[in-house]
Amino acid sequence: MNLKELAELLGLSQTTVSRALNGYPEVSEATRTRVQRLAQAHNYSPNARAKGLATGRAHAIGHVIPISGSHEMVNPVFGDFISGVGEVYAREGYDLMMSVVPSDDELPAYRDMLARSSVDGVVLHAPMMDEPRIALMRELGLPFIVHGRASNEAKPYAWLDVNNKSAFLRASDFLLDLGHRRIALINGDESKDFAHRRREGYLEALAARGLTPEPALMRSSEMTEVFGYQSARDMLAGANPPSAFLAASMITAIGIRRAIEDAGLRMGRDISVVTFDDDLSYLKNGSDVPIFTACRSSVRSAGVQLAEMLLRQIADPSAPPETRLLEVELIAGRSTGPVRV
Repeated sequence: MNLKELAELLGLSQTTVSRALNGYPEVSEATRTRVQRLAQAHNYSPNARAKGLATGRAHAIGHVIPISGSHEMVNPVFGDFISGVGEVYAREGYDLMMSVVPSDDELPAYRDMLARSSVDGVVLHAPMMDEPRIALMRELGLPFIVHGRASNEAKPYAWLDVNNKSAFLRASDFLLDLGHRRIALINGDESKDFAHRRREGYLEALAARGLTPEPALMRSSEMTEVFGYQSARDMLAGANPPSAFLAASMITAIGIRRAIEDAGLRMGRDISVVTFDDDLSYLKNGSDVPIFTACRSSVRSAGVQLAEMLLRQIADPSAPPETRLLEVELIAGRSTGPVRV
């Protein structure tokens, strides 16, 4: 069924039917309800292009994913985030437009989205401390929100982030309270803002106990299982190995566990491990009792909240940018115990 046929069934003009389906305020609630019910009964939904022409909006949100040697954007964490934002987009009648481009073409991709009027707003992923995309969004006039923060950006902008510094300070304190003094940090890529903040939390906790950080016990890279395994394997083979590891990701922590077992040691008894991001749909942290002691943070829930914030900004561009800082829970699991003397 097309718009003309639906209008004829209702005895209304095509313009009135279109306006009723697209939420125009001048259509009475009784007419809107009648139109929507008949449209549902006949499985009619407006053509996305026609809807865009009627409202002046694309009804799509852009996500640009750069291709590089990094796997940061292609993992269960990102999948959970996309599930969260996608839930909100579907509920509110928006499409998710994902543009996969070479790393060098990421900034031009945003300009192309604006030129083609293909999106109403964009989500910026994995911000760096000095984040050039924020200035570009202001130049383009595109509504945007950052998943994370950019420490060196002084002007206001919309963002949603986890309190990464506080999370790693608490996790480090937890291990220190268990008597651990040689705690290794297996961090994410520290050119990214989130990893920089996590390192700050770790260093602050050590300094508060009068401990000097050891460069040999700190590594940062993309958060893969192999990186976690190789880092832990090398440290455990050293002359003065760590008694505990602080991991930036469940994926990395799985690699650390493999290295511990390869060394003939037992996680939670001989070596302690605390990780981050244990609330993942397809990578659960055990069932009744958590395998890992972890900073719990639902990436899917963050995606839901971030999408709602962006759509509010699109609906009211004059409103001040929203910001939201999410705190994490520290969940005790089987991966930690007192330091062995």
